[in-house]
Amino acid sequence: MNIGQVSKATGVSLRMIRHYEGIGLMPLPDRRDNGYRDYPPPSVERLRFIANARDLGFSVEEISALLSLWDDRTRASSEVKAIALVHAEELARKAAALEAMRHTLLELVEGCSGDARPDCPILAGLAAGVARKSVTSGKRVSN
Repeated sequence: MNIGQVSKATGVSLRMIRHYEGIGLMPLPDRRDNGYRDYPPPSVERLRFIANARDLGFSVEEISALLSLWDDRTRASSEVKAIALVHAEELARKAAALEAMRHTLLELVEGCSGDARPDCPILAGLAAGVARKSVTSGKRVSN
């Protein structure tokens, strides 16, 4: 398969396929006489794996570790589970931080009359660093 066919089969862009090759997540394919990349069928499976892992928010380093485990048929599933659990905990931390940001922003918006006057509690809150204080402390801040 050429790179266009692999891209179409996996939904991974040409640019990302080349990127994954460049950072070592994908092995470099053989080249045809005309210089085009020639991907074997397992490349499609590997790219789908990478794309699914990226969709779940795994980092390149985590994907690399997961690919190594996927390639190792003697692996212990406990190793895979440990990586997934650490990632799930990180997602929970990020979700909490996003929720804190959302609450802070909504509180700033709630304090704004949204009329023709120039005074704006949203801008004042941003200038005062309300968002930074709220997110780093994990607490909602009222104005």
